[in-house]
Amino acid sequence: MDPYMQAAIAEARQGLAEGGIPIGSVLVHHGTIIGKGYNRRVQLGSPILHGEMDALENAGRLPASVYRESILYTTLSPCPMCSGAILLYGIPEVVIGENRTFTGEEDLLRSRGVTVTVLQERECIEMMSRFIAERPALWNEDIGTEEDKR
Repeated sequence: MDPYMQAAIAEARQGLAEGGIPIGSVLVHHGTIIGKGYNRRVQLGSPILHGEMDALENAGRLPASVYRESILYTTLSPCPMCSGAILLYGIPEVVIGENRTFTGEEDLLRSRGVTVTVLQERECIEMMSRFIAERPALWNEDIGTEEDKR
C-alpha cells in the first residue's frame, strides 16, 4: 500500500481511538508529508475539523505555490466543505482511500481539473462500514444528513 495512504489510515485510527470519526488525511509536497490530521469534530466540539481540514490546519500557513504542488490523501471521499478547501487552495490531486460508504464531491473536483484517484482500500472500507453501523447518529451528524439526536 502507498505509504501516504498508510499515514492517512494511521490518522483515521487515531481519531477512532479517541472516540471520533475515523477519517484521516495527509498533505504531501514533493514526497514529504507537510500536514496530517483526522476528523476531530467530536474531540474538540468543532463544526469544521474534518480530516482534510485538520491536515490543512496542521500544515500551517503556506504559500499558494506549495498547495499547487501538493497531493492530498484522504481515507474517505471529501465532503462539499473539504472539496471547497481543495479548490480554494488549488490542490491539483486527491487520492481517496474509498468512496463506497460515502461519495463526496468527486465530480466537482474533476470538473475543476483536480486529478481524483479512488483506491477502494479494504481497510478504509471496513473501518468506515463498521463505524457507520455502530454509530449511525454520529455519522449522520458529521455529514449533515440527519438532525442531531443527542
